[in-house]
Amino acid sequence: MLRDLLIGAIPPATMQDERYLITALASGLFAFFFHPFINRLVKPVMVLDAAGLGIFAVAGCGKALAYGLGPLPAVLLGVLTACGGGLVRDVLVAEVPRVLREEIYAVAALLGAAIVIAGAMLDLPKAPVAIAGAAAAFLLRVVSVLRGWSAPRAPGS
Repeated sequence: MLRDLLIGAIPPATMQDERYLITALASGLFAFFFHPFINRLVKPVMVLDAAGLGIFAVAGCGKALAYGLGPLPAVLLGVLTACGGGLVRDVLVAEVPRVLREEIYAVAALLGAAIVIAGAMLDLPKAPVAIAGAAAAFLLRVVSVLRGWSAPRAPGS
């Protein structure tokens, strides 16, 4: 919703199509009732989160471009779209948001959105570019978790 409000897509897509709200409600109820089981599935949940990160980065960037935003604002909106939901989720479960940790999270979203921008600038077909962007973000996130990679830190921090 925040993405749509920032680009002037009023009312937001989530308020125009009941499927968004039904999906969110069903997911929330599932997590509420099955959280002990879900908490044991750390790797599958991480993989699904990485997939969502890539998909939302690409979707946010693509919608920003469709609404006439330039490359830099479109990338930023892609990153916001990808990381915003996870940030809210982490805050609601009283965890430090992943995007604020040293993990490669926002950087992966940035990569996915940047690929969409590169594809648009080269006038490449949208669907393959979107798949490539989502896949790149997904792979960077998964590999960074499996290998323990972290984002650089400022000296002295």
